[in-house]
Amino acid sequence: MTTSMPELTAKNLTILNDQLGAEALLVHKFAQASQSVKDQAISSQLSSISAQHRKHYDTLLNYLNAHQ
Repeated sequence: MTTSMPELTAKNLTILNDQLGAEALLVHKFAQASQSVKDQAISSQLSSISAQHRKHYDTLLNYLNAHQ
């Protein structure tokens, strides 16, 4: 028995697209901030936050690709 994933509505696609944009912006902002601070501990934390948002972005993108 094969079950197909439900199709995404236009509203869902809009929300996911907006969220992808927000996550991409957060990845960029935190990466940029991590490079601009001199304190290594803070830079490391900011890089970690950027990486976490990158994971969120990748998860959303994989979800979208799975529903095509």
